[in-house]
Amino acid sequence: MRDFSRRTLLKTSGMAATLAAAKSLFPAGAFAQGAGLETTKATLGYIALTDASPLIIAKEKGLFAKYGMPDVEVVKQASWGTTRDNLELGSGGGGIDGAHILTPMPYLLQLGKISKNNQPVPISIVLRLNTNGQAISVSNAYKDLKVGLNSAPLKDVFKGVAASGKEIKIAMTFRGGTHDLWIRYWLAAGGIDPDKDVQTIVVPPPQMVANMKVGSMEAFCVGEPWNAQLVNQGIGYTAVSTGEFWKDHPEKSLALRTDWIEKNPKAAVALTAAVLEAQQWCDKPENREEMCTIVGKRAWFNVPVADIIGRTKGDFDFGTGRKETNAPYVMKFWADHASYPFQSHDLWFLTENIRWGVLAPETDLAGTIKAVNRQDVWREAAKLIGATGPEGTSRGVETFFDGIKFDPANPQAYLAAQKIKRV
Repeated sequence: MRDFSRRTLLKTSGMAATLAAAKSLFPAGAFAQGAGLETTKATLGYIALTDASPLIIAKEKGLFAKYGMPDVEVVKQASWGTTRDNLELGSGGGGIDGAHILTPMPYLLQLGKISKNNQPVPISIVLRLNTNGQAISVSNAYKDLKVGLNSAPLKDVFKGVAASGKEIKIAMTFRGGTHDLWIRYWLAAGGIDPDKDVQTIVVPPPQMVANMKVGSMEAFCVGEPWNAQLVNQGIGYTAVSTGEFWKDHPEKSLALRTDWIEKNPKAAVALTAAVLEAQQWCDKPENREEMCTIVGKRAWFNVPVADIIGRTKGDFDFGTGRKETNAPYVMKFWADHASYPFQSHDLWFLTENIRWGVLAPETDLAGTIKAVNRQDVWREAAKLIGATGPEGTSRGVETFFDGIKFDPANPQAYLAAQKIKRV
């Protein structure tokens, strides 16, 4: 995998260039009526998380219709497990054609690690929905520690609690998913083994706050707005926003069933273009308040706008007296290549899942990434909105808060540098 330095190459072209690109992919009238597209319909799933906003905005602002896909449905899912099950079914079986999803999940489905009877379910990633925007929250029972980037202060405390007979439960949203990997990295960096010193449990994102309120867990990792809501309700505090320990880290993706793309290649590009334009809209500061108002509606998140707006604008109240404005780790939908599905980032997710025993060390990483990552669809869709992407498929060497580096040209060196691992 080649290593390219980061470049700011996303630029909006003039209308003439946009139309020229559109004509090369679609017959005249395709945007208006869906003419020339294989279908005008798709069913997409989402979880009530701020990083699903581009899908919702694409629907609310008529962007799917603009690109000839007026019949796209965006349907709420109860959990990531439900999303998995509905992707397996496909819309023809009463499920969904694609989804706002934890980036590792399409890979785990492709490899048959999380599907029924371990049968591979080919899924493709067509874009990254966002970078940053997740957090690790801790119960107010440990508020005096004011734990931050360094989780080590919890190690002895957890030992004492466990000695009293109480199980130390740490919640994430799906085994092998992004939140599982973030909280494992954070715990392990502080000397806490996430498999031996604590018990990791799965809790759907919208249920995190309620579960911590009744004492079901000591800490959790989830996307916004649930960390902010926890603070606003005085139940816990934010230890760290994930962008603090990996700047502009990749997060959710938009995935489509591979057979749907193969059956509807032009429609796949049109649908992707609609979401790309929505990502651009969501990333404009002047649109953030309207975005939060829309997604907070009962029909979408059913969450008070006050729980969404602050961190979306970069204003963080950590619940410990620490407050920041214009934080550099604010969620990004488009800026700094947030939307582009770098293959190097997919390689990191696969490497981490090898680290924790979810995937076998002999997994064909390059072949799996080639099968799942459809950056070619992203690039064709980008032409329709007058944008271009980075020159390569790698963002280069990534550096974590503890000084460990991930070089996509040498993932084994990254694994060797980790003290706590299962491989």
